[in-house]
Amino acid sequence: MENETLGIVPDDGTKEGSSQLSDAVMDALSNRLGERMDEYVFPPPVFVAMQGEFLDVDLDDGSLTARFPVLGDYLNPFGTMQGGIIAAAVDNTLGPLSVLIAPPNVTRRLEVTYSRPITPDLGHIIVVGKLLERAGRRLFFKADVRDEAGVRLARAKAVHWVVDEAGGGETEEGE
Repeated sequence: MENETLGIVPDDGTKEGSSQLSDAVMDALSNRLGERMDEYVFPPPVFVAMQGEFLDVDLDDGSLTARFPVLGDYLNPFGTMQGGIIAAAVDNTLGPLSVLIAPPNVTRRLEVTYSRPITPDLGHIIVVGKLLERAGRRLFFKADVRDEAGVRLARAKAVHWVVDEAGGGETEEGE
């Protein structure tokens, strides 16, 4: 089904489908940020280094889906994907989503709960990020990490902070 806001068709699993979706996400970011686009590096170098691919985006629903390979370089001594790499995949899904739906912002808090080991035989992990709520300068997200069969491997919640137009990161009392 096509997203009316961006005219994006979800990735059909081909390199061409993924490339079209990535191009559409980049166009949406460019439209959203305008002249400020030059102030940012999109896609983020870490997203590229992790070989991330956008699979689906629905701005009406506030969701973005990305896929990341399970590479040998990402494994801990137990032969499973290191938790920090899983957290990075979540952050690299929520980050682009957050910039697509809100003014420039940063991750303030990210909490990941791991459910199952992620082994190389899974091939890829799928991260689905979703905006839950916006309260002032705070953005509340959730994410699910699943294998390609849909089995949940981890879940996360995050709080992002919208930075002010002057580029500062002032916080509210108690933050």
